[in-house]
Amino acid sequence: MTIAIQTYMLLDDQECDARIAAARQKLGDKLVILCHHYQRDEVFRHADFTGDSLKLSRAAAESKAEYIIFCGVHFMAEVADILSRPDQVSILPDLSAGCSMADMADLRNVEKAWRELAEVLDPDETVSPVTYINSAADLKGFCGEHGGIVCTSTNARHVLEWCYGQREKVLFFPDQHLGRNTAYSMGIPLEEMVIWDYDKPMGGLTPEQIRNAKIILWKGFCSVHQMFKPEQIDQFKEKYPETQVISHPESPFEVCQKSDYVGSTEFIINTIASSEPGSRWLVGTELNLVNRLHEQFQHEGKNVHFMSPTVCMCSTMFRIDPQHLLWVLENLLEGNVVNQVSVPEDVAQQAKIALARMLDVSP
Repeated sequence: MTIAIQTYMLLDDQECDARIAAARQKLGDKLVILCHHYQRDEVFRHADFTGDSLKLSRAAAESKAEYIIFCGVHFMAEVADILSRPDQVSILPDLSAGCSMADMADLRNVEKAWRELAEVLDPDETVSPVTYINSAADLKGFCGEHGGIVCTSTNARHVLEWCYGQREKVLFFPDQHLGRNTAYSMGIPLEEMVIWDYDKPMGGLTPEQIRNAKIILWKGFCSVHQMFKPEQIDQFKEKYPETQVISHPESPFEVCQKSDYVGSTEFIINTIASSEPGSRWLVGTELNLVNRLHEQFQHEGKNVHFMSPTVCMCSTMFRIDPQHLLWVLENLLEGNVVNQVSVPEDVAQQAKIALARMLDVSP
């Protein structure tokens, strides 16, 4: 019989830690735990593999474990299910751990956009659809079906270069900022970028705007990175002018333009790790990661600061806690699989095509 989650919610983290360790020892190599960098420390410490979306996608694809427990958000567990073997099980400890950005683009609206684009041009001949990995499996499937691809913040430039080798335009969803920042860094001017507002007919664009656009950006964003503002950089550097600024490309364009470095979570970690002792950093990305970097490098005299004066963390990922992780593990010990994430086979087949293209073009 399945053990109910309610019996775990009053346990303190210390007891959970001990029982998680015991359960993992019993399950052995039947289990692998993957944790995204934005995960809270109480869960992050139990990971077998940590990383950004690209690194964890590869870990999921290469895993030999029977059970893949993804301590991240829903779309990550979907990717693990798509890339893993049929006999493997992908599990998300709390199914309510979603992504507000991913929710800003759904299949109905993307298919509607594709139909409306077809009133102006032939999208299957001229437009490569690109979905950020922070999206639902059916959108990855849409891209696979229409000659498109998936990207992460790590490989977005390589993906766009591949796209422009195939077709003349890109429809990029759901995050406008990653698309804009990446395209601009490739020399595409802002005048050749337009925003597709999915709440308006034809995305709020004229046929001429669509024809002239090099990249069509979906009106979506990350609620965490949207909090960062260029004036936060200015105010901090007034006090500490020696500060180096590093931001994630999900941040607004003006923030990235004021940053010394822009890159993925892995890039941010590696850049700060290789910096000179005593250096000072203002970081525009999720709070749990920034706090972890602060703790990790303070012994080297490095000062790592969070960019926003307002606390902003990935609140949906924060729903994964030690209590839910323990609940999943002890149910596995009893022979019960809870919170399995399973992508329908027809969707998974097309999504796998788009993900395979991504992995092929990634360095």
